[in-house]
Amino acid sequence: MATLTDIVDFLDKELNIAEIPDYSGAMNGLQIENGGEVNRVAAAVDASLPVFEKAVADKVDLLVVHHGMFWQGAQKITGSTYRKLKLAMDAGMALYSSHIPLDVHPAWGNNRLLANELGMTKAEPFFDWKGIQLGLRQQTDLDLDSLVASVTQAVGGRVHVCNGGSSQAGMVGIITGGAGSEVAAMAEEGINTFITGEGPHWSYPLAEELGINLIYAGHYATETFGVKALTAVLRGEFDVSSTFIDHPTGL
Repeated sequence: MATLTDIVDFLDKELNIAEIPDYSGAMNGLQIENGGEVNRVAAAVDASLPVFEKAVADKVDLLVVHHGMFWQGAQKITGSTYRKLKLAMDAGMALYSSHIPLDVHPAWGNNRLLANELGMTKAEPFFDWKGIQLGLRQQTDLDLDSLVASVTQAVGGRVHVCNGGSSQAGMVGIITGGAGSEVAAMAEEGINTFITGEGPHWSYPLAEELGINLIYAGHYATETFGVKALTAVLRGEFDVSSTFIDHPTGL
């Protein structure tokens, strides 16, 4: 048996949540506590009601997510918010969330793990955001079609491609999640092919005009890697059982 305090202290330190900036609604760290014991951990991308229901049914003591409960800021404890809190508290299930600290982690991060899946094992941090480097980039000798095939395999589903640039992938930049609005910034950074999860409609024609390739691989799909890695780490460090709760949004 592991204690919740030990696991939270470990995650807070390893993810460096006190130092890494984020959106105010992320509220990285422990969001719901339990009675203090953890035997079973689950990973999920979103702290949604269906995920809570699946976790409680699976007798999970600690749910680790990428997107936590409080993206909209202060909320009334009604509707789905009440139902999630009641489910968790009645079942003794804690909730831990890590957003950008998990995206950028050098070993367990969504960016790093996706880059590894694509064979970009020498990718280096780039793109300054609030004093941290938000993405990874690497010069490649891949053609675009081969890279698209690799991304498709890595995320396990169809990706959306804007062939705005060369047939060669060139300098590839990765920022998982919803970074499509940074297309212009990617061009300024010298990125030839930008891989992210999703973005606004206008990012497609802008990528064409800027002459860069854009690969939208899914917000959800590009952010499954980190939470899966966290539960594997916890399984090794604390001898807990673990599972992944797959609840894709299709976005």
